Amino acid sequence: MFSSQTYRKRRETLIQKMGRQGILLFLGNGEYPINFEDNTYPFRQDSSFLYYFGIQQPHLAAIIDLDENRTVIFGDEMSIDALVWMGRQETLQSKCEKSGVSETRSFGELAHYLAMAMTTQRKIHYLPPYQPANKILLGELLQLSIADFKPSSTLIQAVVSQREIKEEQEISEIEKALTVSTKMHLTAMRMAQPGVKEYEIAAAIQQIAAQENCALAYPSIVTVKGGILHNHFQGNTLKSGQLLLNDSGCETAMGYASDLTRTFPVDRTFTTEQRELYQVVLDAFEGAKNKLKAGVKFKEVHLHAALILSQGLIDFGLMKGNAADAVAAHAHTMFFQCGLGHMMGLDVHDMEDLGEQYVGYTPNEPKETQLFGLKSLRLGKALKSGHVLTVEPGIYFIPELIERWEAEKKYADFINYEKLNQYKGFGGIRIEDNFLIEEKGYRQLGPELIRTIAEIEAFRMD
Repeated sequence: MFSSQTYRKRRETLIQKMGRQGILLFLGNGEYPINFEDNTYPFRQDSSFLYYFGIQQPHLAAIIDLDENRTVIFGDEMSIDALVWMGRQETLQSKCEKSGVSETRSFGELAHYLAMAMTTQRKIHYLPPYQPANKILLGELLQLSIADFKPSSTLIQAVVSQREIKEEQEISEIEKALTVSTKMHLTAMRMAQPGVKEYEIAAAIQQIAAQENCALAYPSIVTVKGGILHNHFQGNTLKSGQLLLNDSGCETAMGYASDLTRTFPVDRTFTTEQRELYQVVLDAFEGAKNKLKAGVKFKEVHLHAALILSQGLIDFGLMKGNAADAVAAHAHTMFFQCGLGHMMGLDVHDMEDLGEQYVGYTPNEPKETQLFGLKSLRLGKALKSGHVLTVEPGIYFIPELIERWEAEKKYADFINYEKLNQYKGFGGIRIEDNFLIEEKGYRQLGPELIRTIAEIEAFRMD
């Protein structure tokens, strides 16, 4: 945990943003069975609960009562049965003291507290629940059907405005995660060779995270079929001539994440075509990161990367015409179907549970929900000093998309389908790093992980 002063200050700031009326309800996460009750998935606390209270323990809830100026954590100390099986652990009371909360009650009292508040028609603000059990619990507490939930937009916006600006101690935690993730990626590069299984590399990655007291921030993507954006199948055997895409990151014991991607040859060097297409993505990466600074809209950075990708693909012969016209028509989305990046912090896709319309966009400039490509851009609003985000351009060859669009003659003025059909099995290339936005630019976080063709080949040859 951070200092008790950290959590007090965060809650005080939230209270100032919310005013002095109503109750703020925070539900912690629970433990849930994999296949029987006592065999549970690894526990991960809700990130907003972590941010304001810092306690990594299941089956907790907290309220900040704005009317009565009090903060209460609801939870239970270990029963004698739990002590028999788990042994004596730090008490909940002790954890609450570290969080700067002096008032605790049993979890069973939460329903009564909220029922009394509802009898006097007090406003209860809550965030969108995402775990099924918490949806059921919230419905019972508020006497609502799940279909009638109305999470508080006021609370969501207040939480986002706080959590999106990272404190120095948060940056330090993110950089700890990046230090470990860099080791994970270098290990993957060292292991890759013909005959190795994808799952062997994925296992080594997970072992490094565990050895550093970290968990994976998300299921690792370790694949020779990089054209599948979120490919979690890891049963392929690496073969000469292929590229391996490794998208993997970890999170610290405090819950802060990293998110890195590198693509490199299974052989010790890139082929000529791999080299040229990799450089296209690298140029887009460099062009995008150099536009990062406070006040710049990330949507503009995304489109700038798309312009560089399009020009590179025109030069390579997979696209044709004018690059700016191609991007304006969205023809680049044949190769770049996703967004350039996303917020990162306590969640690898930071605060995504609160809604992209609040985290990545503004009411005046809402998210595009129809256009292919832009509808997958999680972040579009103007950047602020203190934002932490990813930059991850890529090009992806998706056979089904190629076949469908060619049959429709879609973007035929910009896409060279004759040549593109020769690349259906190429896979994909993605390069990703993590950045802190500053007033006049950016700071790349964590150790510098090799990314140029010369650096990767030199490492692979060593």
